[in-house]
Amino acid sequence: MTITPFDIPVCEEEVAWIKDRVASYRWFEEPENAGWLFGANRHYMQTLQKRWLDGFDWDAAVAELNTQPHFRAPVDEGLSLHFIHRKSPRVDAQPLLISHGWPGSVLEFTHLLDRLCEPEDKSLPAFHVVAPSLPGYAWSDKPTRPVGPRGVAKLYNKLMVDVLGYDSYVAQGGDWGCLISAWIGLDSPNVKAIHLNGYGLSVADQRPKSDEEKNWLIRTSQIREMEMGYFQIQATKPQSLGFAMMDSPMGVAAWLAEKFCSWVDKGEDGEPLFDMDWLLSNIMVYLTTRSFNTASWIYRGLFEEGGFAMPQGAKVEVPVGVANFPKDLLSFPPRPMVERGYNVQHWTDMPSGGHFASVEEPELFLNDVRKFAAGL
Repeated sequence: MTITPFDIPVCEEEVAWIKDRVASYRWFEEPENAGWLFGANRHYMQTLQKRWLDGFDWDAAVAELNTQPHFRAPVDEGLSLHFIHRKSPRVDAQPLLISHGWPGSVLEFTHLLDRLCEPEDKSLPAFHVVAPSLPGYAWSDKPTRPVGPRGVAKLYNKLMVDVLGYDSYVAQGGDWGCLISAWIGLDSPNVKAIHLNGYGLSVADQRPKSDEEKNWLIRTSQIREMEMGYFQIQATKPQSLGFAMMDSPMGVAAWLAEKFCSWVDKGEDGEPLFDMDWLLSNIMVYLTTRSFNTASWIYRGLFEEGGFAMPQGAKVEVPVGVANFPKDLLSFPPRPMVERGYNVQHWTDMPSGGHFASVEEPELFLNDVRKFAAGL
């Protein structure tokens, strides 16, 4: 299959339209002392707007992104994927497929690629890193209809094996990436092991067998009741949401930024720790590629495939590594429950960190991937 080198473009006309819409945004009411309890915080979004218009440099962000080796390749009829393919000079390097989710992008990993490929300590494992953009996201093609995580797993396996020629590889992921990696672990004979920083694909038997498991189910249900409204919309009527968001850069920014500010391990003052320029770069990936709408389709695709649960009796038999970050929306249940569906060979309960682990806690994330891979 043809692999084509790719440079991320800058469309000045599109950028100008975005900035004009941001500048002319009309603000509205907010409850007193709202904080983040009702969704995106107005003061934060006004600060983000000011930075967007007066300090943020998208051209510079794209130039930085283009220092990485980007490619596109067909993986299915009429569908090509964008991916970063960073090869290590080490002869003992292992292929590593690293998968992002929503509302993220490959920006979650670019700051770690140098160290994954050429670790500062020669005794640490090195990787040939492949970081694709999900179908419908960023510079990957938009599918003609929703594709769920199991379908994406098959496309990613084709990318690794048929396109790039890796007969064996390690798969890593959080958010959608943890479901994709789990499905690869179930379906692909080529995967060597999987490493997860989120509990996405649940074991078939979730009946609590201890008080600890019962408490986890209650706590998880409470968290998701308050946080999963967006999920229900995107999994049922994504097109209706698209009509609003595709015409409102500030709407997209609020919809994404609220997740980056709610699903994280916050600082002492309760404010999110993300650098605004990084957050704006990630938002601009969605806006400049006009992919907010098709990025939402994977939610509908999940339920068309059958939902979150593994098939009855299924188990990921390849070695599984778990990085359990305490503030993750997709926090893991007690280990005995996870082991009903996963061959867990490595487990780390992290001291801090949330849903966007590779950005929030890059050292913890990197060290855990390395430790897991070294033990394979």
